[in-house]
Amino acid sequence: MSLAAALRDRDVAELPSKRDEDWRWTDLRGLIRALPDPSEPFTGDPGVGPFDALAEDRRVIANGGAEQIDVPAGQKAVIALRFLSRGAGAHASQVQINVGAGAYLWLLESYESDAASVAQATLAIDLAESAGMERIVLGRDDSEAVSVSQADLTLAPRAEFAQTVVTSGGRRQRLETRVSHPGGHANLRIDGAYILSNKSHADLTSVVTHGGTDGTTEQLTKGVVRDQARGVFQGRIVVAEGADRTDAKMGHHALILSDRAEVDAKPELEIYADDVACAHGNTVGALDEDALFYARQRGMSEDEAKALLTQAFIGEVVDRIGHEGAREVVRAWVAERLGT
Repeated sequence: MSLAAALRDRDVAELPSKRDEDWRWTDLRGLIRALPDPSEPFTGDPGVGPFDALAEDRRVIANGGAEQIDVPAGQKAVIALRFLSRGAGAHASQVQINVGAGAYLWLLESYESDAASVAQATLAIDLAESAGMERIVLGRDDSEAVSVSQADLTLAPRAEFAQTVVTSGGRRQRLETRVSHPGGHANLRIDGAYILSNKSHADLTSVVTHGGTDGTTEQLTKGVVRDQARGVFQGRIVVAEGADRTDAKMGHHALILSDRAEVDAKPELEIYADDVACAHGNTVGALDEDALFYARQRGMSEDEAKALLTQAFIGEVVDRIGHEGAREVVRAWVAERLGT
């Protein structure tokens, strides 16, 4: 069951539902009773993307399509990739990314929609030995849009991959990452942040499978939800038998700023090896009352104090972005979302 299959076959029975364990908090079958008509080809002006000023190579996939990105061995590239959904149609996109041995790619990726569209994006990412990549994802979907992105990442030994996903959600939005980790001194960091209001919904799901010895994974996700918004975090790290000396850490922390907001979190470790260092943590709560009190004592209004504290809370994720220009774009976007 997947949105991609449902779009391909024009069959809502193939949509994932709450009966599927990995989709129980992001029920598409219960939401979509009939698929919209296929999106019309978009030939208009796509406008300026959030990362366009940072990259000479700009790729736009509007209302579906396919793209291939190749970075030859030993080369470096900065690419801005935009997934645009214009109008209320349905469409799917596919992207193949290959990073050669010793090469490095900064992928600055955004999701942008303007109506009640239904969109699926599938990315296949392959990093050769000693290759590196940083992927920064900004989700700016319309409040009525349904959007699913799935990235399938394969690492070679000594590869390095860093990812930061930041989103404001949609009617239903899922940003999923699945990683085949070989060990072999490859390093992985996958971070995320969701800032949700009104009735928006965001689902950050990841599965990392360590298949060999001497691999590292570090994961930090933070969220802020208010009004009637819903945030979902599902993180699973699997350490296969024989994947000794794996070092894997996962943390998810969320703030709920209203009584009707909701956060569902499911961090998981599946460990089948003995000589490992693995840990996970999860907290969901409100802003610290003492911190609010001290901020108010310094002359801030309650709204200003809450905005400042939530920006500092999310800032821990933003500060870990390696690309300086992208970090500042994301920082400004977070400040705008939080009203600071």
